[in-house]
Amino acid sequence: MAELGFWSIAQEDPDKLALVDPDEREVDAGELLASSNQVVHGLRAAGLEPGDAVAMVLPNSVEVFELYLAVLQAGFYLVPINTHLVGPEIAYIVQDSEAKAFVGHERFADECAAAVEEIGFPKDQRFAVGDIPGFRPYDDLKAGQPTTMPENRTTGAVMNYTSGTTGKPKGVRRPLVGAAPEDGVIGFSGMLFLFGLQPHDDNVHICGSPLYHTAVLVFAGGAMHAGHTVVLMDKWTPERMLQLIEKYGVTNSHMVPTQFHRLLALPDDVKAKYDMSSLRHMVHAAAPCPPEIKRQMIEWWGPVIDEYYAASEGGGTIVFAEEWMKKPGTVGQPWPISEVVVLDDAGNEVPQGEIGTVYMSMQTGNFEYYKDKEKTEENRRGKYFTVGDIGYLDEDGWLFLRDRKSDMIISGGANIYPAEIESVLLTHRPTPSSPTRSSCSAPTSWRGSRRRSRSTSSSRCHATPTASSTSASSVTPTGKAASAPSERESSSASRSWRPSSRRGRVRPRLACSARTHGEDRRPRASGRGAVLGSHPSTR
Repeated sequence: MAELGFWSIAQEDPDKLALVDPDEREVDAGELLASSNQVVHGLRAAGLEPGDAVAMVLPNSVEVFELYLAVLQAGFYLVPINTHLVGPEIAYIVQDSEAKAFVGHERFADECAAAVEEIGFPKDQRFAVGDIPGFRPYDDLKAGQPTTMPENRTTGAVMNYTSGTTGKPKGVRRPLVGAAPEDGVIGFSGMLFLFGLQPHDDNVHICGSPLYHTAVLVFAGGAMHAGHTVVLMDKWTPERMLQLIEKYGVTNSHMVPTQFHRLLALPDDVKAKYDMSSLRHMVHAAAPCPPEIKRQMIEWWGPVIDEYYAASEGGGTIVFAEEWMKKPGTVGQPWPISEVVVLDDAGNEVPQGEIGTVYMSMQTGNFEYYKDKEKTEENRRGKYFTVGDIGYLDEDGWLFLRDRKSDMIISGGANIYPAEIESVLLTHRPTPSSPTRSSCSAPTSWRGSRRRSRSTSSSRCHATPTASSTSASSVTPTGKAASAPSERESSSASRSWRPSSRRGRVRPRLACSARTHGEDRRPRASGRGAVLGSHPSTR
């Protein structure tokens, strides 16, 4: 069997192309192994021990993978933080995770500096890629440290922060296994293997979404552990992705429907200019994908558009393109290691075809919301957990999602699902002047609430798409197109966490789910700003 696990691969073939950074600098496996080993030695020299956490606010970069590969072999937790957050929000996560080291990037200097000052983070444990006043250079972690493999290696983990809709975001923390990293390498790449991707096999993974999202790092990191070259993008644009796919012979990726939408909006002559024949499995999740958008992508790229449904907490279901064409709108059937049930509010399983709350269970063990036993237990029914999505199982066991329970509007005793409305709106081709469209719940005195559509003109459509949640489009029992909620995609704006705002500005309290044509339209604080306390780094 071909070698699995980046550390073994790099020792066996140090000249293998491991990573292409956003500036197209090519990094071979031997170089990346050496630098990640130095980071382990540097963090240990800084006093970190197994079980300690390292928080980072970084764009897609080589440094993310240095930290990721260091943490996974040193028994630390890596805490990726959404780069759109403001100082108080970053400070909350750093403090809540009990991080012993913090790495920020100069692009986010003001917010990183504000965060560490607010909580009095130790100055000798702050590291900056580039220049941030009051931070040590990131290279200090590596300076003078050996490039050799560390001793006493033990498996670490990533702890993402998720779901700010019902309070402050919570860290999804799994216990460390206490085994050598090589013992778990199949698990590191497990999501790729689910889709039939093989180790090595001339595979190339392109990463066009922020690595602070759970799924994005799971797939990109898994690709590296499976011997795939990883091509990084920092600012995602549709034509640039096509260029890189053709140039590097990309075979797989993790994408979101917003990216599909913007790719389809390219002029036909631009789409025809690039060779997409290398593609094998372009996996999507994280947000509703209107069936018509998915059909168009399959017509263009072929039957390589696969899908899954899961969350940071676990999962999940899977559906391949050929299966989806027979069951349009489904998000799949359970993984081999998973179970999926649909329960009513009393916790009873509902009949096939009836809508209820979707619960899942995985054989790989339970998680906990860090420091929040009550929330951990609140979302469980026995061995099953839920992230609040509602849907149904058809007679063949295929899961279809309707919406997020918290997004559902009750009007005159009838349930209204904003995701159905937004699914239709998202099929419209975007233009530079396309309005942002959203469906909101507006309270009334006699109906309870009513739906309001909202359009906001925008002259820009350039934000990097995200990949956080893993819910997707569906068809209702009546055959009507519908789609699952996208709270976990970065353009959702149903929030409740309100930390102190910058410069005294009060952030608005929203009760709408705003999704856009490829643009992040979340309410922002002054300056660079950030989402209102949600951490779509998750599902």
